[in-house]
Amino acid sequence: MSKLAASAEPPAIREDVQQQAAEWLTVLMSSEVSEAQQAAWQRWRAADPEHERAWRHIEAVSRRFNGLHRSAAAQALAGTQRKAVNGKRRQVLAWLGVAAGGGLLAAQTGAWDAVRTVRADYRTATGERREVILDDGSVLSLNTGSAVNVRFDASRRLIELLAGEILVTSGHGAGSAAPLEVATREGVVRALGTRFAVRQHDGTSTVDVLESAVEISPRDGEGEPMRLAAGRGVAFSRHAPGAPHAIDASADGWSRGQLIVDDVTLGDFLADLARYRPGVIHCAPEVARLRLSGVFPLDDTQRILNMLPNSLPVQVRSRTRYWVSVEPAS
Repeated sequence: MSKLAASAEPPAIREDVQQQAAEWLTVLMSSEVSEAQQAAWQRWRAADPEHERAWRHIEAVSRRFNGLHRSAAAQALAGTQRKAVNGKRRQVLAWLGVAAGGGLLAAQTGAWDAVRTVRADYRTATGERREVILDDGSVLSLNTGSAVNVRFDASRRLIELLAGEILVTSGHGAGSAAPLEVATREGVVRALGTRFAVRQHDGTSTVDVLESAVEISPRDGEGEPMRLAAGRGVAFSRHAPGAPHAIDASADGWSRGQLIVDDVTLGDFLADLARYRPGVIHCAPEVARLRLSGVFPLDDTQRILNMLPNSLPVQVRSRTRYWVSVEPAS
């Protein structure tokens, strides 16, 4: 093996695994953690090598936390969490970034983004949704696990999407002569008097236009911005947008507290549902390709899970409130 290959850094840990590891850390730091929760945590670690790698990073950072024993570090963090329970997962991620000193962990897990998320102007916890009216009358809706900074001045109206998903209805109040833009890690979306949704993924951003149109400018792209009309959606990287596609009428259902699906696989449905509740939803491969349609209330994710056996040949097993498995019916 060459020296170059030997010194190559391992790939970045997926964002969803980072979030799951942070959830488990907050669970284990609780003074009331049960044996069942401990067992569920061990099963999560064993379920995927990526899970174990994420957890080993957490342990490594814990050992470096000012030379404290892991339990002492956990107690220090738990004290800060009691001030803002809804933000506990993001506080954990922020703590990990600070403890790592912004070095290896920041490069591999995006801890700096988590620090910025904690300090965002507006944010939501897992399962929470929020609506904000901005100074120009624009309405900003934040989906679960989202965070934004808002920067308005005489020349620009900028919403910086740090994490998650937002729905923007542009306003026409004071200062609205300046362009309204949403910036993601991949580029900038400029509103053309419109209503649109933007979501931050790992390595890509997506836009769904519900009214009027937007212009999309990838950060490292060349040429003119891409114009996207109402009823269309697109994913874009830092370099270029993908092919536009038609969006369905339920694209903004989450803003009304609904998860609306039409002939999707159970695996994809549960992956989306998992965004709205802490912990892990495991889907057995034997049932992942089953398909379903319906309108589901996001304010009660447990009710959604309990309803699944009524329409599909599955059973839902809850080992703890943080570990749910959807498996073939007996």
